[in-house]
Amino acid sequence: MTACVIGVDVGTGSARAGVFDLTGHMLGTDSAPIEMHREGHDRVEQSSTDIWSAICSSVRGAVSSAGVDPADVAGIGFDATCSMVVQGQGGTPLPVGNPDAPERDVIVWMDHRAIEQARRINATGHSVLKYVGGRISPEMQTPKLLWLKENRPEVFDAAAGFFDLTDWFTWRATGSLARSVCTVTCKWTYLAHEKRWDADYFHTIGLEELADEGFARIGTQIVEPGTALANGLTDRAAQELGLPPNTPVAAGLIDAHAGGIGTVGAEGDPTENLAYVFGTSSCTMTTTDEPVFVPGVWGPYKSAMVPGAWLNEGGQSAAGAAIDALLAHHPASATVETGAESLPIVLAARAQSTSGNASGSVALARGIHVVPEFLGNRAPHADPDTRAVIAGLGMAQDEDSLTALYVAGICGIGYGLRQIVTAQRAEGINVERILISGGAGKSPYVRQILADTTGLEVVAPLAEEPVLLGSAILGAVAGAAHPSVTDAMSAMTRIGERYDPSQDHASIHDGRFQIFCRLQETMRKAASL
Repeated sequence: MTACVIGVDVGTGSARAGVFDLTGHMLGTDSAPIEMHREGHDRVEQSSTDIWSAICSSVRGAVSSAGVDPADVAGIGFDATCSMVVQGQGGTPLPVGNPDAPERDVIVWMDHRAIEQARRINATGHSVLKYVGGRISPEMQTPKLLWLKENRPEVFDAAAGFFDLTDWFTWRATGSLARSVCTVTCKWTYLAHEKRWDADYFHTIGLEELADEGFARIGTQIVEPGTALANGLTDRAAQELGLPPNTPVAAGLIDAHAGGIGTVGAEGDPTENLAYVFGTSSCTMTTTDEPVFVPGVWGPYKSAMVPGAWLNEGGQSAAGAAIDALLAHHPASATVETGAESLPIVLAARAQSTSGNASGSVALARGIHVVPEFLGNRAPHADPDTRAVIAGLGMAQDEDSLTALYVAGICGIGYGLRQIVTAQRAEGINVERILISGGAGKSPYVRQILADTTGLEVVAPLAEEPVLLGSAILGAVAGAAHPSVTDAMSAMTRIGERYDPSQDHASIHDGRFQIFCRLQETMRKAASL
């Protein structure tokens, strides 16, 4: 019998599962798509039933791919986007939007229907807000709860529970109502360092019912990621997942934080590393021994990622999705032959081959500047109303101009990352390197451009799927295969490739970064006119 563990990662468009040995080597993986429903420009919904079905399919597929005996699975861990699930009595889905679609019980993380509610919450200036960088985001859960109360009061009143998506998975798997300290601290305003909810905050913003109920609908049992929940898998969940009943289940993480767990322990002291999860959106995570307050950057959060340490979280509301949106505006995007590859991968290869190397490709973007904030600025300005800027376009509509636009867009992602690093550095958080994960960050070309634009070494983990690995690490701890999260991080994470910033192009990026900041500031002013 050789013990193994399973990590499950639910992103915006798919559920993925990976089977790992106890050294962090992936033995098998599988995935299944998730349906997404959009209404208007700001509403995005999903079905928890659909997501759970995709999880079950991917876990069964991963176990088959790995060729392991399900009885050898020591534990399973989950991570997910910070979407919100609304459940009625007995787990009945409740519609978060259209009453004629009761199965759509999930408000997706990127949904911005609660911008007005977030604006009103921020206007209170409540002391809780200092733990979210001074301004709460419409991507967080209390603005969404307030929207639900004001616009769907019958659903709000009927709800037996409101869950972050990861916590819903662990409830569905075990029946435990325990919430992860990661989810409730980062997205629900739980004060982990004081081990309490702030009742005054909920009364102040108009969600007094939740406080008066003793927070029963949003969580009264708060546990650290990796904690073994209840008696493990219920008979029902075990049958659905193809695993033995009572298989240990870990309290989970938000997906980006799982990427952090799967990377930051691989190189030196975690406080020296910035975890950058580059997917549909992006998240930056820095670890400190003491709390550090950074305007516009979420946190500091206690034990939200590395147990016992403080976390600051930033990022970009659209990252990989921003590049897709940028390219869709160019006429040539529909005519480029991509074969089995995605358009960004094809353009990255073209940019590198045209220039001879990745760093030199910045010359292709000369005169073209992109601030890719199609969905607002998550950090460090915490401004959901600002939008993208594309400057310097001419009349060209060929593949060369499309490639140049792509290069400018990736540089824009890098300058946004640099801006977050700079804001944190001003408050005393100094990192030595960026540890990258996420699907959009797998390209060696992208990694080199991020190193060049930020001026920091970019390090890729050896693990092919570091987000899945992060969740598997939790499963290993819940199953007692490793004694703690930090021990499991040390045993299961390794460094892969390194990308040093090009000194030959540093002055170009310094100048382009200054232009980026000026264009961004102009757009932030223009958004209100």
